[in-house]
Formats: sequence, C-alpha cells, structure tokens
Amino acid sequence: MQLQPPVARLSPFRRFIKRFHPEAIPWPGSVFYNKLSRTSIFQQNYKVLARDITGYCDAGRVLDIGTGPGWLLVRLYQLSPLLQLYGIDASSSMVEKGLKNLSEQELSGEIEIKTGSADQIPYDDNFFDCVVSTGSLHHWKDPVAALNEIYRVLRPGQYALVYDIASDTPKSVLREGGRSFGRLRVLLLWIHAFMEPFYSQEQFSSLPASTPFLHGSTEFVGVLYRLVLKKQLVA
Repeated sequence: MQLQPPVARLSPFRRFIKRFHPEAIPWPGSVFYNKLSRTSIFQQNYKVLARDITGYCDAGRVLDIGTGPGWLLVRLYQLSPLLQLYGIDASSSMVEKGLKNLSEQELSGEIEIKTGSADQIPYDDNFFDCVVSTGSLHHWKDPVAALNEIYRVLRPGQYALVYDIASDTPKSVLREGGRSFGRLRVLLLWIHAFMEPFYSQEQFSSLPASTPFLHGSTEFVGVLYRLVLKKQLVA
C-alpha cells in the first residue's frame, strides 16, 4: 500500500496555511525573531534542548537545521566544547543575525553558520555525527525530501533529532510547561499552534515511513515533541 504524503494528511485548513507559509523568515521578520530569541523563555528552552541533544551526542560534528539566530549552537558549545558545530538557515537575513550573535559571543571562529535549506543541505555525505532541527519542521515544504537529505549527511549509526510543536499537545504537557515557563507563555504557545501548520503527534510519528530511516521514536521534551531517528549501520 502506498503511503500518503505527510502534507496530505494535514487538515484542509492546515494545508491551506502551509501553502502560503514561508519556509524561511525573511527581513523584517528576522529582526523581530532575533529579539524574541533573546528573551528568558527562549534562552531557557535552548538550554533544555542542548542538554537533551548532548545526551545523544557530546562530541563530533553537529548540524542545526533552521538555526535562526544561532543560540542553540551557542548553548551546545557552552555545554560540550568537544562538539564541532554547524548551522544552516534558508533565510540569508536570519544567517546574518546568527553570525552577528556568534561574533558578540566571541565564537565566530568556533561555530559555522551559512545559508542552506533542509532539502538541500550544503555538506557531504556521512559528514555529521548528529543532525538536529528545532521548531522548523512545520516550515518545510517537503519534509520527506528534507529527511532524505538528513539521512544522506548523517553518519551510519548516528542520530537525528527533530523537535517541533505538536498541534495536539496534551493538556498534561501544557500544565507541566506552565510550571516551567509560566502559564501565560504556554497559553500563547497553545494559541500559536492553531495558526501554524504544525503536525499532530500521529502525523509527526509517521514521517520516517516514507524515508530511508523507516521509523523513529517520539517523546515530549518540555513542550516540544521530539522525533528520534537513527541511521542504521551498513551491513
């Protein structure tokens, strides 16, 4: 039986949103997002994600897809200096903001950020020990093509970690998030989930089936839903 493309499994309303939803954050949106990324809730979330990522990979090359202002890479460097860190973003304006933030942190020579998209990753095959993406999956026009690219650049036996908001996040997760991040902020996140083309937990979990990964595991990390994918070793 042929699998239905992930985008086709979205509701008509979410497919309509996705059709016009930008894959990158252009100027002047990049200016606003960069300022927002400096707030305590974003910075706290980057720290949570960095701890989770280093549980899978604390040394070697890591790629952050949709790196935006680059703060996750900064937190990863602070947590595990043995990592070699790379970031790509489809928005040239966002890349400019990320490079400026690295310069302010005196990390320009330690972390590489450049323009690139999830479905056309500008690196060689089997180059990375871990590939991550946080909050950008719902922007991807072709998530299957993106996961195929992630598979290509990932070394055999290593992990890809994809984090995003689930459109049907359980109330229990939101309540716990409210205790960690504040109820008002989590309420705004919940409202935001109705206006963006986020995937449901089931749709999220089904994404690997149309890719060489074939399957993955899912779990909430804070208020984000995490998909863990492993590239199998070649026999």
